[in-house]
Amino acid sequence: MAGLPGVGKTHLAIGLAVKAAEVGHRVLLLTLEQLMGKLKRASQENRLERQLQQLTYPKVLILDEIGYLPLSRQDASLLFRLVARRYEKASLILTSNKSFVDWGDIFSDAVLATAILERLLHPSTTINVKGES
Repeated sequence: MAGLPGVGKTHLAIGLAVKAAEVGHRVLLLTLEQLMGKLKRASQENRLERQLQQLTYPKVLILDEIGYLPLSRQDASLLFRLVARRYEKASLILTSNKSFVDWGDIFSDAVLATAILERLLHPSTTINVKGES
């Protein structure tokens, strides 16, 4: 989901998560900042593989607030590894205040941003939320 700040992206994502949980799916919601903290800490503690595996268990993973803070190349690489593991296996809902053309700047690497987007957009539906804050 993409749209300006305050238009309800997170609220819609939570609504989808609630519906998924009601039918018995495991759901996890994290901000991108929380996810990066988990992945970087796991990498430093030599348990990245285990952390990535744990993040593939939820049938629905919501990553909120993509684009509010830039990512280092290492952070973008960690995100790519997670997206690649979940690709065509489990659902991923993203909220962002940036359009896809700006993701090269967010991820500090246009090629890596393209690889992430290819895996995200292939079997997906994009929702652009418009409105006032």
